[in-house]
Amino acid sequence: MASITDAERSVLKQKVLEAIERRSEEIIAIGDDIFAHPELGYKEFRTAEIVQRHFAQLGIPYRGGIGITGVKSVLGGGKSNVRLAVMGELDSVLCPEHPHADPQTGAAHSCGHHGQIAALVGVAMGLVDAGVMPSLGGDIVLIAVPAEEYVEIEYRAKLRREGKISFLGGKQEFIALGEMDDVDLAMMVHMGAEQDGKKVVTGGSSNGFVGKFIRYKGKEAHAGGAPHDGINALNAAMLGLMGIHANRETLKDDDTIRIHPIVTRGGDLVNIIPADVRMETYVRGKRMEAVLDASRKVNRALRAGAMAVGAEVEIEEIPGYMPQLSEQRMTELFRANAVVEVGEDAVKEGGHGTGSTDMGDLTQIMPGIQPSVAGAGGIFHSKSFTMVDQHLAYVVQAKLLAATAIDLLAGDAAEAQALVKTYRPNFTKDAYLSMWESFFSE
Repeated sequence: MASITDAERSVLKQKVLEAIERRSEEIIAIGDDIFAHPELGYKEFRTAEIVQRHFAQLGIPYRGGIGITGVKSVLGGGKSNVRLAVMGELDSVLCPEHPHADPQTGAAHSCGHHGQIAALVGVAMGLVDAGVMPSLGGDIVLIAVPAEEYVEIEYRAKLRREGKISFLGGKQEFIALGEMDDVDLAMMVHMGAEQDGKKVVTGGSSNGFVGKFIRYKGKEAHAGGAPHDGINALNAAMLGLMGIHANRETLKDDDTIRIHPIVTRGGDLVNIIPADVRMETYVRGKRMEAVLDASRKVNRALRAGAMAVGAEVEIEEIPGYMPQLSEQRMTELFRANAVVEVGEDAVKEGGHGTGSTDMGDLTQIMPGIQPSVAGAGGIFHSKSFTMVDQHLAYVVQAKLLAATAIDLLAGDAAEAQALVKTYRPNFTKDAYLSMWESFFSE
């Protein structure tokens, strides 16, 4: 396959964009359906089935059940010079007060992942309907990945002990399973909220973090009749929390450290001295060195709380996510397509975000991007999250992903090949896995 001209590339993109637009009502229906039926990580069986059903209708071969619920399909190009993953996340968050929350589980799509899956299917529809794959010099790997939201730590730790998963995050699990071994670069989009007329945000970075599951163990006693015979594990936990707060002034602003523990179990009965108190927390930061330094301070404070009242504490360290990077050339291509689609005034360059994502782990071992496209309203991860523009959030997202994929892979996939050749990852796969595996400790 020879090199391709800009005019030929534009024709390919236009065919795909028109194909996606023709399917816009279907794509929006998919997103709204998933929004109404949220599922938590490693439990997204219904959502995965939706992806599989639409892939089957398009005649796309796929594999399901990867990392419990993940789905993966490969669309072959005219040549397989490089492989680009286009990804979407299957899971929701816990937000019981959200109007669309699952009444049984408290799960709610106040994170925007439903739009990612709608867009992923939209990309598949556009590429297949337009018949452009033979004109591409690389393959496109469509991946619906589970468990991006780092919630239900105790449940996922149990899955790990049972040998059902190796990592708590879905992309980490895909790396460990070897499902990313045949991928050279990856991209996806996160949903955003329009601010000051900005509909698309490109580039930027985000925090990494480590997770902790903490269990304070005291001694039960009658809270009224003989409290002196007990050891109050809740008091130990409260002192541990205060110790964490007392360390906050030692954290550097430039490291964007965030520590936000919750108590998941505070005791059994009000008239029994609490003997089993459990907590979960993240320690986030811009640099992993700063994260690990803050993590040591957190552990010190937690142990001090136990020591103060004579309790015991178990601190289970759990790999979190790595800081997210943005590959420059992929960002430039995505931004150029966004300018065409929504106008230059509606596109903004991103800065550093203090949230975290397991897309960060991928960007540490391969080129990747995760820009954002608006369409949501309210506050993310809260009961006020709502959809205000499904066409923008689902359909335009699909168009921008598809157009960028064509820019990277058209002709001999010269763009993708060049950036893969020059990219210097921070970790090889083996070094990445070794780093996190050594972190599992108790």
